[in-house]
Amino acid sequence: MTNELHGRKVAILATDGVERVELEEPLGALLGAGAQAELLSLHTGEINARQMDIDPAGTFTVDKKVADARVSDYDALLLPGGTMNPDQLRTDPDAVAFVREFVETGKPVATICHGPWTLAEADVLHGRRLTSWPSIRTDLRNAGAEVVDEEVVIDRQLISSRGPQDLPAFCKAIIGHFVNAPQPA
Repeated sequence: MTNELHGRKVAILATDGVERVELEEPLGALLGAGAQAELLSLHTGEINARQMDIDPAGTFTVDKKVADARVSDYDALLLPGGTMNPDQLRTDPDAVAFVREFVETGKPVATICHGPWTLAEADVLHGRRLTSWPSIRTDLRNAGAEVVDEEVVIDRQLISSRGPQDLPAFCKAIIGHFVNAPQPA
């Protein structure tokens, strides 16, 4: 374990249907680098994870409802994928407002797979460059983004990856980018 992210607090926004590996591996990397992390969701209790969007893959305990969270309490945001997860988040006004406000602060936001759907709904992708799962690329272009097919894309504070196959590079990129983000006063 390193302490590169000691003192940093990361919000992870996810709900039922999250792709387990896309939450679990980045969370492990963040904790391994000394960060604190809180799982925010649409409801309290637990969220149900999936594997390949189809198979049940256990649960994660929710730390706080996104409606009760304050952007100012976090240094970075992680938006994992899975098809059902961001599809539900993008229909929740509290989740969309949280994501929009987070991006507007300039703090780092990392997203993978279908996670950028919530960014599109928050209307924060105009003129931004990112990558995603192939099936949502048209949606992201329609939201004003330049979408590319690369393992990891970093555009200012946004870090994005295509899917589970990119997790090693994605985890490395988020640690490096979160470390270099301005430390709160």
